[in-house]
Amino acid sequence: MANRSESGEILGIPYNFKRPSLGRMVKAYWQPGEGMLVEKPFGIGFTLNLASWRSWVVLATAGALLWHERQSRARAERREAEEPVEVIVEDEE
Repeated sequence: MANRSESGEILGIPYNFKRPSLGRMVKAYWQPGEGMLVEKPFGIGFTLNLASWRSWVVLATAGALLWHERQSRARAERREAEEPVEVIVEDEE
């Protein structure tokens, strides 16, 4: 069997399959002085650096869009429930 590395990079995308610990998770998600995106503590790719104010802007924007979408859906459902329903009955003679 081939000897595979638990962490590394393929085509510029980082991967890490080492078992995560609490300390490693905190260090991965809170990196002052780094950019908005940092390597994930477990898995493939990047994640948000919560020490960056830009990450909080992204999270707030995503939350606002989700809230707005749910409110719009709820208003549409209430509107559908309030509309009168027309029933057509054909007479069979």
